[in-house]
Amino acid sequence: MSLLALIILAALVAFVFWRFESWPLRTAREGSAELERLAGKMRDAFVDLAQLQPRVTINDRVFLEQTTAVAELALVSRRMEVDHEFLHTWAGSTKRVKLRGSFNVKAGFDLRQNLTVNVRDTQIAVQLPHATILTVEQENVEVLEFQNGYWNKISAEELEQELAALPKLAREKAEQADLPAEAETTLREQLQQRIGNARPVTLVFTPETPPKS
Repeated sequence: MSLLALIILAALVAFVFWRFESWPLRTAREGSAELERLAGKMRDAFVDLAQLQPRVTINDRVFLEQTTAVAELALVSRRMEVDHEFLHTWAGSTKRVKLRGSFNVKAGFDLRQNLTVNVRDTQIAVQLPHATILTVEQENVEVLEFQNGYWNKISAEELEQELAALPKLAREKAEQADLPAEAETTLREQLQQRIGNARPVTLVFTPETPPKS
């Protein structure tokens, strides 16, 4: 075997050995680059959806700090129609009010509480509060019936109270229709669509903060 062939063979053996020895480091670097790419995608997703950058960690190591505070992220909107009736009889005299209200109810997330995205080797965990009913916006109110008794009259205060009951009923109806749960599903699906199938996205809900006494 010629000297040139021996040199080529030695160089080939040295290259293979170097590739084998450096494989764990290269694999770790490639894995780290992939996690950072996914972390950047999650940041961009929240910037697009809510105009904020969340706190992003990679395997519990801080990658990005939250920089913009946004109050709310509404994801589901539904028109709710409710009826409400007030009936009162006193000394044989009856007064009656029947109302119908239409409201646009929005469900989503209160992001004034902590929002953290943790990118891991096996999944992406988004920690945030449970979705809630964010707004109940009045669209229309109809007075279906307004009947005074002879000596039992409807007062302005009573009418105001009955009108105030309508948005509360719309909120209750939206909660019964599971609008908050629909908002949670919508957020997870939208985030998953934005990053693809590289990692599953899971939502981790923080416990509700008890009201201050």
